[in-house]
Amino acid sequence: MDGEWQRLVGRYARLVWAVARSHRLTDQEAADVSQTTWLRLAERRGELRLPHRVQAWLVTTARRESLRALAARRRERCLDLETLGRVAHLDRFRVPDPADLVIQGDRAGRLWRAFARMPLRCRQLLWIAAYAPDLSYVRVAELLGMPVGSIGPTRGRCLAALRRRLVGELGAAG
Repeated sequence: MDGEWQRLVGRYARLVWAVARSHRLTDQEAADVSQTTWLRLAERRGELRLPHRVQAWLVTTARRESLRALAARRRERCLDLETLGRVAHLDRFRVPDPADLVIQGDRAGRLWRAFARMPLRCRQLLWIAAYAPDLSYVRVAELLGMPVGSIGPTRGRCLAALRRRLVGELGAAG
């Protein structure tokens, strides 16, 4: 697999880079787009229905990521040092560390990927537990068509299964 992956990257890396640069991205932005494109392929490699269409998939993905980078650039607002000096003293003002944001995004991605692989009943139950925690067990049982007495044990099993998937994903990533 590693040899196959290296051949794939060797064959299409310049193409992905060219797509990013064709959007007039900086070298850093193009490098980010390229890295994200390859990451998306690695994440979805087993899902590609037509492996012979990988070139088209890479071009489309690189184009979309380039457009995202351009949109992000437009949203950025540069503050001059004087403005930063005026607001930096505010206790609630804290510029997040980019590394923390990357880690947070990676963790969220891993959680949602693991969650998406859960059985439907578990996804529904955990979704309700997370986003409607005030619902009574009686109401949850009605919504899901489950006996009231099985809500707690099922939720516990689902959380344990999600935890195992997350641990497995962390092990696979390392």
